Amino acid sequence: QVQVVESGGGLVQPGKSMRLSCVASASSGRVFSSYHMEWHRQAPGKQRELVAHITNDGEQIYGGSMKGRCTISRDNDKRTAYLQMNNLNPEDTAVYFCLAFANGTNYWGQGTQVTVSS
Repeated sequence: QVQVVESGGGLVQPGKSMRLSCVASASSGRVFSSYHMEWHRQAPGKQRELVAHITNDGEQIYGGSMKGRCTISRDNDKRTAYLQMNNLNPEDTAVYFCLAFANGTNYWGQGTQVTVSS
């Protein structure tokens, strides 16, 4: 079992930046450095969509919604994945979810709300 916990959401003004964090910890046996990590988001009334993916080797893949405005990274020593989001706009308002893919299983966090508004 892997527990995934996001943090860093909140209210931000348009044009500003925000960084989300995701800590993934296993009860036993699994090592964070072996996980692939992803960020997804779900806006009201819309389907959940991929924002960014980082492999256990550090390769980054971005979805179309925030490409060019966000960066995914990881710190294996801290068991944490990050999503740096820049130049935010109201259309980025959503619940942001972190996913850890480990041993063939997806583990989701509970999500963190990001609201972009003046």
